[in-house]
Amino acid sequence: MAEHLASIFGTEKDKVHCSFYHKIGSCRHGDRCSRRHVKPTYSQTILVSNMYKNPSLAPTCTLSEEEIQRGFEDFYEDMFLELAKYGEIEELKICDNVGDHLLGNVYAKYRKEDDAQKAVDSLNNRYYAGLPVWAELSPVTEFREACCRQYDTSKCNRGGYCNFMHIRKPARSLVRELFDAQELTLREMRRMERESRRAQEDASRRSPSSRTPSPRRGRSRSPAH
Repeated sequence: MAEHLASIFGTEKDKVHCSFYHKIGSCRHGDRCSRRHVKPTYSQTILVSNMYKNPSLAPTCTLSEEEIQRGFEDFYEDMFLELAKYGEIEELKICDNVGDHLLGNVYAKYRKEDDAQKAVDSLNNRYYAGLPVWAELSPVTEFREACCRQYDTSKCNRGGYCNFMHIRKPARSLVRELFDAQELTLREMRRMERESRRAQEDASRRSPSSRTPSPRRGRSRSPAH
């Protein structure tokens, strides 16, 4: 029985736990959902809710699609550089859905779970555009399961109101540049750490206190009478 429950956990067959929350870390019903939302106590992935503000959603927007895309790529770069302060990023995804539960959501997957927790702890003490940032650990680990399966999301029948992620994509050159820069930074940090360890080991070997006194040689003298 336990094996069966484990095998259907978070799927449509699971009548207890919400499959949408398990897949995308969010649910359109929120706290009113009839199924349980099991929040992870540890995860590589964080969710920063409602961060990206797509100007095209404003009724008064007069920007061209090219201008909107440039603004999005500036936002993507800013988010990457900020989130990379807490650890190595493996993936960064930004939703372009218009449903409240996915609107402007930013998902970042770190290589280490500890770095994801550091990011959540720090971001929840921050403000962005005058509003408090809301970050949490997310159950999402496989974005292929969370994203809309429609290859061209503009042709999705539900459009921006789809319950699966519609990911807005930055230019590939920008993504490559950011991840390459992250790798160079990590290499430099690892090199500096190796050099620091070697310097400490050398200093320890040269330190007089680390040397064991050699025993005195020769015949010991008897105390004088």
